[in-house]
Amino acid sequence: MVASERAMEEEDFDFEKKVSIKESMSMSMSTELDPAKVLLLLRGFLQIQQRRAEAYSKLKSGFSDYMASGGELAYKQLCSEITIEFNNCSKKVLEMESLFRSPDYCRVDLAQLLRAVQDQEKQKLQLTATIQVLKKAGRPSERLVSHENCKFTKPAEHECVHVQEITEASGTEEAEADAEYDNALKEAIRGVQDAVMAINEHLEEVRYEIAALEAE
Repeated sequence: MVASERAMEEEDFDFEKKVSIKESMSMSMSTELDPAKVLLLLRGFLQIQQRRAEAYSKLKSGFSDYMASGGELAYKQLCSEITIEFNNCSKKVLEMESLFRSPDYCRVDLAQLLRAVQDQEKQKLQLTATIQVLKKAGRPSERLVSHENCKFTKPAEHECVHVQEITEASGTEEAEADAEYDNALKEAIRGVQDAVMAINEHLEEVRYEIAALEAE
């Protein structure tokens, strides 16, 4: 009789334990699959991408103004502001990625998607900077020459240190320098285009995910 009661108590304990585990799993799944929380993060991510697009627009406009007027100070100030904005955007995306990897969400797929966008954004920004540096410098054969180190004999005359005999060899060197510059610029531009295409594809995946969650 005692053994029977003990067995029943063990069965009751096991039953309660199983029920407790099932309830815990049910609550966990409910938390993980809460579409409202996921939607909130994904919509926030798209808003950050919009901020990035606006920052790029400002940077492009500011660089065009700089190339036309040569306003170095204004351009440097703009670059500083844009850098802060991009850093803030990156920080927020990294926080979202971390949340998607957490037990509250368990959406590693979305975390990886945000990481892919983040990597492409980094590449895009670096190549954009490269393009602007190259355009600021200009093609080697078209760069302005400074006469600071030249000897002035008369107000309107000076011995220019840049004057050299034009030979076939020097002409070839200049052509090679121009070709190297052109290739570097084309490669950077192509890289930005590839990054933009990849980013847009990832953003389309995000929009599909949002649509699917809204349909639930």
